[in-house]
Amino acid sequence: MCGRYKIETTPEMLRAFFNFEEHPNFPPRFNIAPTQPVPIVRVIAGKRHFQLVRWGLVPSWMQEMPKSVLINARAETIDEKPSFKGGFRHRRCLIPADGFYEWQTRDGRQKQPHMIRRADDAPFAMAGIWDDWLSADGSELETCAIVTTAANDRLKSIHHRMPVILDPKDWDAWLDTDGTSAKEATQLLKATSDEVMEALPVSTRVNKISEDDSDLTTVVDPEVGSEIGKKAKPGKNDDDQLNLL
Repeated sequence: MCGRYKIETTPEMLRAFFNFEEHPNFPPRFNIAPTQPVPIVRVIAGKRHFQLVRWGLVPSWMQEMPKSVLINARAETIDEKPSFKGGFRHRRCLIPADGFYEWQTRDGRQKQPHMIRRADDAPFAMAGIWDDWLSADGSELETCAIVTTAANDRLKSIHHRMPVILDPKDWDAWLDTDGTSAKEATQLLKATSDEVMEALPVSTRVNKISEDDSDLTTVVDPEVGSEIGKKAKPGKNDDDQLNLL
């Protein structure tokens, strides 16, 4: 599951990295949460475009807004579930990030959050799907979900699921919903190799959606919860749904 992530990389750096046409302007976000607007990259008329959409998929065929928020789509069943099948086949996207959070269960103690990023600090693309929903009053809402898979060996001790992080060489194939069949796209949905990512224990402040500042990425000693001075720098250059209380 991926229920929280961050983007510190500047808009211009993301534009160069993902090669989209727009020149967006948005502040760094250190604690992006479901139902908030998030950037996606998708292909329209053969070119990559940037768009802000709501995180939490609302399938176009739904009559009303669902009570549960579909933030994740399991790679193993994405082409079977009605909520995700259409997006997977016809509306795939990249979801830029430079880190995401997972919580490790500890016997008799509070769960320990970890910020997971590429070991080289570079931004990356999570596999995503999007949809366009029209409400009864005629208002339009574009939404997205992150595709998840079983965690690799390095991360599975923290959480059993992780986002699908696409290799840059596979971006075009993932985005090309006309040229890449659902069967072919499924082959891209795998965990990234162990050496690519690293996990850093961070403050439990990240548990609160209202907390959103750079200190959230400061590494802590998980035994005592105190900072140990190492800060995750910005980049150099459960499954299917979440019930919100």
